[in-house]
Amino acid sequence: MANGWGAERRRAQAEQISCADVVDALGRRHRHRAHILGLESPTPGRVLFGPAVTIAFFPSCAASVDPAVHDFRSLFREAVGDDAEGKVLVLATNGHPGVSVGGGTKLGRVHHYGLDGVLTDGRLRDYAELRTYGFTAYCAGEAVEAGGALITPHQANVPVVLDGVGIMPGDYVLADGSGAVIIPGAEIDEVLLGATAVKQEDARFREQIAQERASAGESTRGERER
Repeated sequence: MANGWGAERRRAQAEQISCADVVDALGRRHRHRAHILGLESPTPGRVLFGPAVTIAFFPSCAASVDPAVHDFRSLFREAVGDDAEGKVLVLATNGHPGVSVGGGTKLGRVHHYGLDGVLTDGRLRDYAELRTYGFTAYCAGEAVEAGGALITPHQANVPVVLDGVGIMPGDYVLADGSGAVIIPGAEIDEVLLGATAVKQEDARFREQIAQERASAGESTRGERER
């Protein structure tokens, strides 16, 4: 269970570790895959971190998904609720990773509502404009064509899957230049502590490796290096 850290402390802790640290920490608790690779960012160098809210897209079909009802604006507001600050909007394409899910105009809401950013398995338009906003984004790459003819926003705050990784609303997203990792919301504080311990262990291993020649290869048998 989470130990009740505040959002600022969690953010500070997350910025001191990497996705790899978290994947190792999660691997000591669970067997499921939790990481997503192959992501690009219009905002490289920034860290994306926060609790997930989700929008699931669906193949466009006016007969089954009425575009007058299933529009991004209404589903966005449903997803983020009354307290949007610091959340991560997860946009799932449901099998259309080459399609744009938004650009500089539509995603202006992410900036103005104060979300930490966006994670999607789809593409994003208008990288240059997105870089002027205060949020962080990770996606499958840049697009130049709008995606509305192919996929439509369908449901808010439902479980989604990105690249085989399940994401529940309230799970935490951590993404950096190496990829993204999804952390169960109820375990966020313990996993952050575990990832910090992993990072400290690695630092100790590096010190030992640096001293191996001087100490005639003193053994670290039984300990796990990564």
